[in-house]
Amino acid sequence: MAELKTNTADFLQYLTQERRLSPHTISNYQRDLKRFLVFCQQQDLTAWPQIKSSHIRQFMAQCHQQGLGGRSIQRLLSSLRSLYGYLIKMGLAKMNPAQSVQAPKAAQRLPATLDVDQMNSLLAYDEMDWRSCRDKAMMELLYSSGLRLAELASLNMGDIEMREGMVKVTGKGNKERVVPVGKQALIVLKQWHTHRDTLGFAEQPALFISQQGKRLGMRAIQKRLQYWGQKQGVSEQVHPHRLRHAFASHVLESSGDLRAVQELLGHADISTTQIYTHVDFQQLAKVYDAAHPRARKK
Repeated sequence: MAELKTNTADFLQYLTQERRLSPHTISNYQRDLKRFLVFCQQQDLTAWPQIKSSHIRQFMAQCHQQGLGGRSIQRLLSSLRSLYGYLIKMGLAKMNPAQSVQAPKAAQRLPATLDVDQMNSLLAYDEMDWRSCRDKAMMELLYSSGLRLAELASLNMGDIEMREGMVKVTGKGNKERVVPVGKQALIVLKQWHTHRDTLGFAEQPALFISQQGKRLGMRAIQKRLQYWGQKQGVSEQVHPHRLRHAFASHVLESSGDLRAVQELLGHADISTTQIYTHVDFQQLAKVYDAAHPRARKK
């Protein structure tokens, strides 16, 4: 059993240091693999060669009986496949018993989003002290460019190109993409830059900072969005991913260009085999300018 735990810990370290995956993704892997190690201990499985496809299926069935949904079980299976890929690469295993196991289909659920009127209500406030301006810049950027929470929190001052109206984003798996920034977001970002200068933390590279000059963390960003959702009477459930969904929904509704939206989101779902056709940036910018409610000029 010690071998399984040691190799799993090494795999997590590999994901952190070599693959440079986000802390949230690492946390998911850690939770999934911890659950699998508990199962192995229950089954007296102490070495990788002992584990067969039948054990993986048994593990999946046990998770289902414990109330895990199809999507969670799919993620568990994906974590195991990735672990075994690492073990084979390192010469610690000869085969991947998770490869032939099929996960149950997850129910298709439409993501919660906000309509255009709700988004306009959320962003329609005149308070522009430094904190209100910062929060509005964050919300405009989330909605304008469809960023993930972790992507927004990791932005630095140099990632925004004001003149070109673009933002350089480092997404999952440390992959970079360039996304357009709408006119309304650029206006508020310029205002935030002015406020930020007055706080006196020029040496701090982070785009969004606290009053103490520290990079604003993901939990703090979530709390600020929840605050504005309640204050503006929009919803108690305003959170960053909901603004990302709003971005995707509104551009897709207007343009009908699914591939362009997927490219803008930097989205590649490992549970599907769909290959996204490359769309060059000029085409993306054209679709964005024509479709996004807050990118269009009055």
